[in-house]
Amino acid sequence: MTSKPIRILVADDHVLLRQGIAGIVAPEPDLEIVGEAANGAEAVAAFERMRPDITLMDLQMPVLPGIEAISRIRDLAPNARIIVLTTYPGDVQAVKALKAGAYGYLLKSSLIDELLTAIRTVHGGRRFIPADVAQEIALHSAEEPLSDREVEILTLVSAGKANKLVAHELRVSEQTVKAHLRTIFQKLGVSDRTQAVTTALRRGIINL
Repeated sequence: MTSKPIRILVADDHVLLRQGIAGIVAPEPDLEIVGEAANGAEAVAAFERMRPDITLMDLQMPVLPGIEAISRIRDLAPNARIIVLTTYPGDVQAVKALKAGAYGYLLKSSLIDELLTAIRTVHGGRRFIPADVAQEIALHSAEEPLSDREVEILTLVSAGKANKLVAHELRVSEQTVKAHLRTIFQKLGVSDRTQAVTTALRRGIINL
């Protein structure tokens, strides 16, 4: 008796990526794409309607962010198997996704090489995390994370705004901004604004 194929929902706001995934999956007799979603809200609705075996979820989506969509799907089905699709190799986004309930974390740059393995691994009840992402998570696991206010300040700094303008937007003193930046530098192990922004982008702490 032939076993039923693994039913897959693809949630990503880029139609070309959804088509690319369909092209990778189509030749595989044990896999079947049963639905697509172009934003986080559509993903939650499609999951509730279709109850797929595997959901491939982009993190950066309109209407409802991927992290929130993962949480809502897990509320609907605590055993849902979700694999994150992302361009961000950083540890912070990976940890957020895993805490929200994702079982796998897959970089879009690795789709051709790792997508099929990730789907079958997660469907079998095991986690799938690329070695380089797992290494980043382990490397920074003992570090104190940035506070919400520190992330807010660093996001404004990444937009090229000077301390005085950051202070004006947040309605705090310039000295307060400088104090926050000193703490940010210490937590990230850097010595200036440029290094802080570069490190935060690489680790997925902020997004441009």
